[in-house]
Amino acid sequence: MFWKRRVYLDNAAGVSGNPSSPHEEGRMAREMLEGARTDIARLLEVQADDVIFTSGATEANALAILGIPKKGDHVLYLPSAHASIVENMKLLEERGVAVEPLTITNCQIDIVDLKKRIRPETKLVAVEAVCGETGVVWNTREVKNAIGKVYLHVDASQAPLTEKLTRAHFGADLLTLDGSKVGEVRGPTHWQCGGRGIGALVAHRTIPLRPLYRGGGQERALRPGSEAPELARRFARALAAAAKNRGQFCASASRDRVRLIEKITNTIPNVYINECARQAPHILNISLPGRDTDYLVMLLDEAGFTVSSRSACETDSEVGSRAVEVLFGDAERARTTLRISWGPDVSPHDFTRFAAALARSVTFVDSNDAR
Repeated sequence: MFWKRRVYLDNAAGVSGNPSSPHEEGRMAREMLEGARTDIARLLEVQADDVIFTSGATEANALAILGIPKKGDHVLYLPSAHASIVENMKLLEERGVAVEPLTITNCQIDIVDLKKRIRPETKLVAVEAVCGETGVVWNTREVKNAIGKVYLHVDASQAPLTEKLTRAHFGADLLTLDGSKVGEVRGPTHWQCGGRGIGALVAHRTIPLRPLYRGGGQERALRPGSEAPELARRFARALAAAAKNRGQFCASASRDRVRLIEKITNTIPNVYINECARQAPHILNISLPGRDTDYLVMLLDEAGFTVSSRSACETDSEVGSRAVEVLFGDAERARTTLRISWGPDVSPHDFTRFAAALARSVTFVDSNDAR
């Protein structure tokens, strides 16, 4: 049989194969998509059908939070959580759902108080696995043990680099993941983002979710719209790399954290380390009372170091870090935060250089304020 050059005449379905199309390009795209779904499901120890691809964590959180409760129901949430949890709780309130924040005691969810809050109409508890601003690791399995048949939604976006990535590990009924928060290691130093624009909500088919909008029947008709097979494959590979390298990264990040804190506290006066007993090692949050940390971010940017003063989704906030204020109850401490977070490609020498640049920047800010 003579080889015939294929001519792609289904551009209206997408410039590359659409996973919902029946032709060869569509079948190849479907195979790539479902392969990624199966690989992620194996890592999470769930069924492939449980993995619902989304555009990222914000959409996955919205689908979980808005997709279960109805008017008259009751939900509880972690008040220090990402904006995509907190803001959707406000939306639930507008729809007639009773919403309450969980109580935090000693940087953990207060289980005794939680048990008192559960009502017959409680349908959902929404929390994080790891706080994206402070790195606090939350007691999610204790929460699940306390709430019984009430659904537990866990945003695990910040967890893959340092936590065992299974749904059972978190005690979650619904689990959120985000490709942009996962690093894929290629070689000894190169670390590549797992894919911006891809995420997943992991939820068994028996959980009664409602779609946020309607369209095609993709992703169990819960997330209509053409899927992105290439991003899904990259996402799956990044999660696999994170699982493979987790132990090594945790060990190195813990060592680097200790040294960095020592350098910071030895060279900078009046600094707070915003950490708790259960802590992801690669997220360090500090407070520098009396200093403009947004200005410090700019000075460090000019020096070649990328840090932030708070979550990227709340950079316009005038009150500072909501997470730090909830955890430590100090408004000034929350207004003057600096978050330092890293992946496997940052070396000990990089931390030494950063600590010196931070000390210089703080000295510059302090000297100008003293004039």
